[in-house]
Amino acid sequence: MDLVFATNNQHKIKEIRPLIIDSINLLSLSDINCFEEIPETQHTLKGNASQKSHFVFDKFGVNCFADDTGLEIEALNGDPGVYSARYAGEGCSFQDNIEKVLLNMDGNINRKAKFTTVISLLLDGKEYFFEGFVNGIILTEKLGKEGFGYDPIFMPEGYNISFAEMTLEEKNKISHRAMAVNKLAAFLNLKPDNM
Repeated sequence: MDLVFATNNQHKIKEIRPLIIDSINLLSLSDINCFEEIPETQHTLKGNASQKSHFVFDKFGVNCFADDTGLEIEALNGDPGVYSARYAGEGCSFQDNIEKVLLNMDGNINRKAKFTTVISLLLDGKEYFFEGFVNGIILTEKLGKEGFGYDPIFMPEGYNISFAEMTLEEKNKISHRAMAVNKLAAFLNLKPDNM
């Protein structure tokens, strides 16, 4: 079965592909010639994920899923949260976002944070949701070269290295996105018509 992941972020595709069962042919937006900006105007991760998957399903009529991920920092009252991708403003880079977090966290003793991913799956017009999260802390400086987004400044609970210091295999065992995708994959695996 073809299943479109509503993203053109190749980092996300690379992370997710090993987690999806072999009977699913995972496609990106570019594979279905969707190059337009998909709106993300909702005020929750669940709302944004749903908005993106509905946009693709309604326009292209394909089974698809979309995710939205947020980094919630306790000392910043849950910010950047749903605005994680554009925390430093529209058109900002990962680096801009990291710098703004580090600046806003300067001198903060409370470094607690949580990464959450919500997936909206539209399968034959019916919507399903899957969620994953991981607790951790915000580091005082960037560590590591792997991953993307806030990975260099996020250290998951129970580890002494950042997400950006982990291999993809290590990160995929514990990350918020991996947890949500594993729930999605388990759900797809249970559907006999997809085998």
